[in-house]
Amino acid sequence: MPAPPTLVGFAWCDGVLDRRTVVRCALARVCGRCGRSLGRPVVFVGDHDEHDRNSFHLPPLHEECGQDLLRAAGPGHVLVRTGGFEFVRPGRDDPDEEPRFVPNSLL
Repeated sequence: MPAPPTLVGFAWCDGVLDRRTVVRCALARVCGRCGRSLGRPVVFVGDHDEHDRNSFHLPPLHEECGQDLLRAAGPGHVLVRTGGFEFVRPGRDDPDEEPRFVPNSLL
């Protein structure tokens, strides 16, 4: 799986996703890029594997913030619009140790 795109924003610290802030984005429903409250739709940016699994590592974003991130991420990444999402915290035996977002109402 390709590394998540690097971006300067609310959920990133020194170019790396900050796990605590990613959790905050999920629980407080705030944008991972700008830190403002989310409305609907919510968008996720990820690679094709994340799209195929319908499970994303990057936090939820506003449409405009998602478009900016998609441009920064470059080829091989997609944007998915949704009306809602589930936040998945990895379990002890989960092979994927990072928190994930599962869109549940694709638009």
